[in-house]
Amino acid sequence: MSANRLPDVRLRDTAGVIVPPPALYGAALIIALALHYVVLPLRIASPPTGLLLPLAGMALIILGLSLSIAVMRSFGRAGTPVPPSCPTTRFVSAGPYRYTRNPDYIGQTLLYTGIALVTNSWWPLILLPLVLLVVHYGVVRREERYLEGKFGQEYRNYTARVRRWL
Repeated sequence: MSANRLPDVRLRDTAGVIVPPPALYGAALIIALALHYVVLPLRIASPPTGLLLPLAGMALIILGLSLSIAVMRSFGRAGTPVPPSCPTTRFVSAGPYRYTRNPDYIGQTLLYTGIALVTNSWWPLILLPLVLLVVHYGVVRREERYLEGKFGQEYRNYTARVRRWL
């Protein structure tokens, strides 16, 4: 298999993502916070920051968690598993999926960014573009190929009316 070719999803009934997104965001966050607290602190704002930065961070954390919970509820109502390592049994286009094809990854990005603000560290934000590239190419593109192969025209119609991100 060439480096540019994605695995043939017909060989197994999963999207074949390279890493579960929560593990990816979590690993990047651990690395970023280790860099901040052990190697070189890069503060977003000099102390005392007051309440503005942590409050903004908490708002993003709550928004991100709320979006991810809405995703889990939509999958639960449809009766299909959330983890990309499991076969998708039903196509979900309700709930937050009416507005974006990747609400859970948006939620996880908001949560991750909120933690960066609460911890007052640039490191997570510096690593975020790399995380988003891996999510896009190693997760989203693979899931899209899988869903199109599994649900065909229904999925193509959905992608024609709902944006990938925002």
